[in-house]
Amino acid sequence: MSISACFRWAGAAVAAALRAGCGCCRLRVVMTGECVCAPGPDELESPSEVPACHCSLMPCQHQLKLFFPLIRNCELSRIYGTACYCHHRHLCCSPSYIPPSHLRYTPHPAYATFGRPKENWWQYTHGRRYVSTPQKFYLTPPQVNSILKANEYSFKVPEFDGKNVSSVLGFDSNQLPANAPIEDRRSAATCLQTRGMLLGSVKDSSYYIAVSLLPHETLLEIENAVESGRALLPILQWHKHPNDYFSKEASKLYFNSLRTYWQELIDLNTGESDDIDVKEALINAFKRLDNDISLEAQVGDPNSFLNYLVLRVAFSGATACVAHVDGVNLHVANTGDSRAMLGVQEEDGSWSAVTLSNDHNAQNESELERLKLEHPKNEAKSVVKQDRLLGLLMPFRAFGDVKFKWSIDLQKRVIESGPDQLNDNEYTKFIPPNYYTPPYLTAEPEVIYHRLRPQDKFLVLATDGLWETMHRQDVVRIVGEYLTGMHHQQPIAVGGYKVTLGQMHGLLTERRAKMSSDQNAATHLIRHAVGNNEFGTVDHERLSKMLSLPEELARMYRDDITIIVVQFNSHVVGAYQNQE
Repeated sequence: MSISACFRWAGAAVAAALRAGCGCCRLRVVMTGECVCAPGPDELESPSEVPACHCSLMPCQHQLKLFFPLIRNCELSRIYGTACYCHHRHLCCSPSYIPPSHLRYTPHPAYATFGRPKENWWQYTHGRRYVSTPQKFYLTPPQVNSILKANEYSFKVPEFDGKNVSSVLGFDSNQLPANAPIEDRRSAATCLQTRGMLLGSVKDSSYYIAVSLLPHETLLEIENAVESGRALLPILQWHKHPNDYFSKEASKLYFNSLRTYWQELIDLNTGESDDIDVKEALINAFKRLDNDISLEAQVGDPNSFLNYLVLRVAFSGATACVAHVDGVNLHVANTGDSRAMLGVQEEDGSWSAVTLSNDHNAQNESELERLKLEHPKNEAKSVVKQDRLLGLLMPFRAFGDVKFKWSIDLQKRVIESGPDQLNDNEYTKFIPPNYYTPPYLTAEPEVIYHRLRPQDKFLVLATDGLWETMHRQDVVRIVGEYLTGMHHQQPIAVGGYKVTLGQMHGLLTERRAKMSSDQNAATHLIRHAVGNNEFGTVDHERLSKMLSLPEELARMYRDDITIIVVQFNSHVVGAYQNQE
């Protein structure tokens, strides 16, 4: 039986046992997962000793092992809403009379105090009448909002003399974790020594991009300031949430790598021309960052913490999608399976989605062709197997993941000389199958340029956690309706379902009530991504269930979601167009 099937069985078994099944042993079924004919929990040393149950409701011993922790940790109610709670906090029922000698309530310490009454159990239950009525427990709307808004952040570009002269009005961002801790990273910053804004994922890439865009004279000024010990010119103004990841211990190491990069740029550029090719700068920044991640791991660090940190970063993987906005010039650099989607408002008020990035995976024919051309013909069938790189990795481009880049000898040498935590990790020691001609993975981005138009209203940058749950057209429509407040003018699609007039009225009323519930476009989009029902509206019950899943189960249903919604200034964009 699969895990998901076992969860479905667990809820159904509990509900059935409480309502009708198993007769006099209904309480034992719920509390311990076995019938009265089997030993009670006080007679067992561990759940592994549970014998096969004679009740037809019960599964095999292996399934019971999974069922027991769910009961003990009070998590079954969050997975399957049909489990029944009595009205006084105990998971019990109202059976026919059972002699006290048949009721054993002395839980072994290995079994948690789930539903244990404070007083004598027999006296307590005989003082009240219990009814096994199904109860549904959901998060309240304030609790849901608290979870959804925990990581939201908004920034509005400041005005000068009452006017916003930037092509960007501002942005909203948010993150909803599925992993603990969250694996996504977001970044947003204003370039102070050049023009434009940088927005996207993988924070360290922003500094490399900013340095790549600096003119020769500014690079020299920064290097001279470091040499003389003077204060550095600020390169970026960060716009970040307090919860955003930052490693103070690693900042010095990263700074040294960044400095080496700008020193090389100074040597390469004689200063004869300050014309910067943004596309080339983005490509060079991505490749150099990935090279530094690899080099830092190979060199190591005397500090044991930093040494383990750089190795862990190198053996982990990260995709990135970064947008650089300068006036009407929009460049999107993408490595991996995050996406950039442009929201365009047509003349009739409808919304259309324009894709500004391509996924680097097996669904991209050009990526498959690129990989085959980079390796010998005899590897054509092994380089991509089951839609994964070497049968293992979903994205074909990523930072880090040196297991798909380093030679086998280099991997073994670094692991053997590394800390014990790394040497004891089976994943790091594992060599991918058919690993003959590395590197198989690259961090080089694909850069797409777009010249902004007045009808281009916003840009959505998001990790794969969003695109796995929502179609791009729905994403653009929901954000567009949110930003313009035109939700009620769009018809509700029922997808072929038979809907009564009363149900349709309920859907319209619910949608109207939620029109202005969010103050952040990214939060609004996450709410829909997690809570949308078949009618395209947010179902509070579904949203509550999804947000109630414990950490170990949440990842089975969705991935981390990180979203940045950039809103453009149509008046400024139109003025650029008129000047030409």
